Amino acid sequence: MPRIVNIELKPHQCIDQESIRGKIRDRFNCANEPIVLLKKSLDARSRKNIHFKIRAQIGASEEEQSDRAFEGERKLKGTCHIIGFGPAGMFAAMELLENGIKPIVIERGKAVKERRRDLAALNKELLVDPDSNYCFGEGGAGTYSDGKLYTRSKKRGSVERILKSFVQFGANDNILYEAHPHIGTNKLPAIIEKMRAFILEHGGEIHFNSRLTDVDYSQGKIQSITVNNNDQMAVEDLILATGHSARDVYTLLKKKNIEIELKLFALGVRIEHPQDLVDEMQYHCSRGEYLPPASYRIVNQVKERGVFSFCMCPGGIIAPASTDVKETVVNGWSPSKRNGAYANSGLVVQLYEQDFAAYSQFEELAGMMFQKEVEQKCFESTGSIVAASQAVGDFVQGKQSTKLNDCSYVPGIQSVKLDEVLPEFITSSLREGIQHFGKRMKGYDSNEGNLVATESRTSSPVRIPRDKETLQHPQLRNFYPCGEGAGYAGGIVSAAIDGMRCTLEIVKKRNEK
Repeated sequence: MPRIVNIELKPHQCIDQESIRGKIRDRFNCANEPIVLLKKSLDARSRKNIHFKIRAQIGASEEEQSDRAFEGERKLKGTCHIIGFGPAGMFAAMELLENGIKPIVIERGKAVKERRRDLAALNKELLVDPDSNYCFGEGGAGTYSDGKLYTRSKKRGSVERILKSFVQFGANDNILYEAHPHIGTNKLPAIIEKMRAFILEHGGEIHFNSRLTDVDYSQGKIQSITVNNNDQMAVEDLILATGHSARDVYTLLKKKNIEIELKLFALGVRIEHPQDLVDEMQYHCSRGEYLPPASYRIVNQVKERGVFSFCMCPGGIIAPASTDVKETVVNGWSPSKRNGAYANSGLVVQLYEQDFAAYSQFEELAGMMFQKEVEQKCFESTGSIVAASQAVGDFVQGKQSTKLNDCSYVPGIQSVKLDEVLPEFITSSLREGIQHFGKRMKGYDSNEGNLVATESRTSSPVRIPRDKETLQHPQLRNFYPCGEGAGYAGGIVSAAIDGMRCTLEIVKKRNEK
């Protein structure tokens, strides 16, 4: 009879999977039984007793990881258009194929290899391609922005199925049991290419360098879409999975009188410290060779606003995430080993509708226009995507930084008083929040760290409404707003789950006809 067991192990006992299984066999006297690792999490609350908590199943063979395998040839019946080839669009396409429907994917950006060249130009020559950057292109924002797979959206669908799919296409199987699974920007592109090959091999279509430029609807349905202002395509069903930075899509929907809604988000900066300092903050000792690079998650309430860390990247790099010229946006990512010299995290402030009062003429797009203006002001402060920056301690004291620390942001940083480029309620909330965090994490508020502006793409500034049951837009019964861009996800896994959910509703609808 299979049984679930829990065990606590020291870091040096968890070098790899077999080390962990060996300790479980010794502890539970199960030398000849198979062991499946279910969960591994680090407990570093006590400096004297840092350990891993392991949950495992003894006595059942590990299931085959791949569950995306088709038996024989399938005749595809009907089509479904998908706008966007990030995780939502990608997993929607695979799910459509498994249900006998042909996906036709429209992606404004490029395939991963071609996209890499544009990222090099962005980092080294400071040239922004509005259709090929850290946000747009095959695999979406996550492809070159870390590959974090942690999610709290476990009630919406099968996280395990998403993770097993990544393993099937080349991810390390430790993502199946790590508490905070992570693939890494250095490995994710190859996995994405294999997913694309799978979709094409089984009858799907993928069109790169193809931007949605118009939609035509009547009688409560989208009848056709136009791509690149020229190619018109008839539509049976449409999944919109464009990500949270497709401002032209939001503008198009408003222009066509397709209902959208203002959505609140958060905005702030990236904060970067030496990884060694973060290790000391969290472990209260040198990390050594067996502990992973330390991370953190912090939150505080400042004058009725939440100030919190977002997308923390141990051993990571700050990246330019601008999607248009004359705007500065930053994000963070880590390689698979998380072995860089620095740790960075978004440090952002909760926004409210009243913060967008000056943009009320834009109605549902008010938050988007606020976001855009902040990004443009940061760009203007340096004249390029060289980022406005301030040493953390100087920012807390309201002083111009005469010296900045070395920084992982390749385009470079320039000393700017952030009070001059960010709204006052943002900087005052950040200042008080940082002081609070410095009391909990010694050195967090010191000049050993830099603040880099601006972290503004935390989530979509627009929500596209949909029915809770059918996931259809209230005006258009064949239109399925999906993923982060529609306001229903917050990361790779939750977006992938949402793409699969939309697909299953389409299948259900067609089966009921």
